[in-house]
Amino acid sequence: MTNPKGSFIWYELMTSDPDAAARFYGAVVGWTIATHADPAASGVDYRMIARSDGGNAGGVLGLSADMLAGGARPAWMGYLYTPDVDATIASITADGGAVHMLATDLPVGRIAMLSDPQGAAFYVMNPIPPAGMEDMDSDAFSPTEAQHVRWNELMTSDPEAAIAFYRKHFDWRQEGAFDMGEMGPYRFVQAGEVGIGAIMRLVPGAPASMWSYYIGVDDIDRAAAAVTANGGTTISEAMEIPGGEFAMNGRDPQGAAFGLVGPRHQAPFSPSPEGEGIARGERR
Repeated sequence: MTNPKGSFIWYELMTSDPDAAARFYGAVVGWTIATHADPAASGVDYRMIARSDGGNAGGVLGLSADMLAGGARPAWMGYLYTPDVDATIASITADGGAVHMLATDLPVGRIAMLSDPQGAAFYVMNPIPPAGMEDMDSDAFSPTEAQHVRWNELMTSDPEAAIAFYRKHFDWRQEGAFDMGEMGPYRFVQAGEVGIGAIMRLVPGAPASMWSYYIGVDDIDRAAAAVTANGGTTISEAMEIPGGEFAMNGRDPQGAAFGLVGPRHQAPFSPSPEGEGIARGERR
């Protein structure tokens, strides 16, 4: 893998209803989520998220009754690349982070779930590329393209400590900021030469430090209409962001929070089969 250390290389939706998630994100984003579990998932309900360009945007983990009883809830999670999962776990726990899932070997690589010292959770992963594709890049994240995650945003109780943490453990840089007045600076962060997102202070009333992931869409107004038409909830209305595009936040019908980002125009849209009729009816 040629992605720099600290890159977001995969995204995962944990949900109580993968079939309903397929219909919802098919209508809103245009993804096609498999109708059955991946046979390689060893009994776990894990499904791939396919983009219309043929690539994968991430995966969907169906939460079992035992997982839900143990406290798991619908949520989006990001995977950060590290070439040494065990060394990363050791260094993070030594600096006050926590382990939520021990390092595990899967056919696709070694993973673990951690949280930073302020409590924001994420996965770390050292992937195993397919044979003959050892030099492949992950393109689950793209700063510009629809149907990819385009922005990764950390709301945290201590932005300065979080910047130092991710700089130390994942080689991130922090260059540039946007002044949000009383909320303080919205600090941009980079992995290698790529701007991957931002770190900001926790907003009043937010329950805990957390990562939010903004999915690229072809048209923010069409996507926002599809959110509510398909049982989701709008948390914040679309607002213009630097560069002229628009971003909004919502929750899917199972309760997982997500962001959307994209232009405001009538662009051609090819929904996935699950959402075709609904999405066609939502065009303005």
